[in-house]
Amino acid sequence: MSQSDQYSIEIFSLQKKFGDFEAVKDISFKIKKGEIFGILGPNGAGKTTTLNMILGLLHPTSGKIIIEGYDNSKENSKIKQLIGFMTQETVVDSYLTARDNLRIFARLYHIPENRIEEKVNHALDEANLISFADVAAGTFSGGMQRRLNLVKSMIQEPKILILDEPTTGLDIQSRVGMWEEIKRLRSKGITIILTTQYLEEADQLCDRIAIIDHGKVMAIGTASELKKTVAKGNLLSIKVNQDEREKTAKILKSKLKMEYEEKDDLFVLTNNIDMDMMIKVAEELRRNKIDVQTIGMHLPTMDDVFMKLTGSSIRDSTGDQKAGKNMAKMGLIGRR
Repeated sequence: MSQSDQYSIEIFSLQKKFGDFEAVKDISFKIKKGEIFGILGPNGAGKTTTLNMILGLLHPTSGKIIIEGYDNSKENSKIKQLIGFMTQETVVDSYLTARDNLRIFARLYHIPENRIEEKVNHALDEANLISFADVAAGTFSGGMQRRLNLVKSMIQEPKILILDEPTTGLDIQSRVGMWEEIKRLRSKGITIILTTQYLEEADQLCDRIAIIDHGKVMAIGTASELKKTVAKGNLLSIKVNQDEREKTAKILKSKLKMEYEEKDDLFVLTNNIDMDMMIKVAEELRRNKIDVQTIGMHLPTMDDVFMKLTGSSIRDSTGDQKAGKNMAKMGLIGRR
């Protein structure tokens, strides 16, 4: 197998301008066949623009996209048959049954009439919706609708599947169920591109992750590789009273010579932290009469990576943070 044959998607020096605004700035990366490749970034980072260019919905200002050996700018009609796309909005006709929703989509993909029922029944089985095949989709739970949406995007059996925030708005059980579906699709050799607002989701699912900000690729690697860019060992998080933050910063920087980042209301120390170092820091703060509310060590997370690379949190609401914490408490997610 040649090096080029290892990749489903190859992106070279991709740029997209809207007037004077440069949404995507000279990005390049390659996605291996059969991997789950995550694309993370804050709102306005260029994720959606990049996906739309891969899908052929936007033409690049410059650069090249090669998909399964086809040049996206010249052979887009062939490429469209190779890609399935699931938007973050659940797009089903609530008045139609699950079966009829799938039939319509099969015809949109020009699947021969004599094969449509076979394809539809297979999709219903894959989504575990056989018992609900002739029930109006509008009566389904959010998780059931999302599963229907997923198999609808797979009706033409694509080699590549793009999932744009596939679990947004789902409850914890439905989200974990969707994770299992995504892993199953990957096991069948399908290449998956995943965007998500849940960093623990990228950590659990993605073989590699690209973090994009301001139209540029900030880093690409496995979750473990990206976490090592924050620290090779533990981090130390400290929370103090708001009116003591300035004094604390001076102690950490001048007296203790500690490197730190400010994340939300925490000081996060990135030196090689061990128990002795934590005790030393705590004693110095106490000696200077700093009221330490919390202090603790932890290994780097994807949230730490994202904060370091972009200077902000990916989550727009405390609701998403709470969902992640609840999942961890229930043992539904872990750390890698």
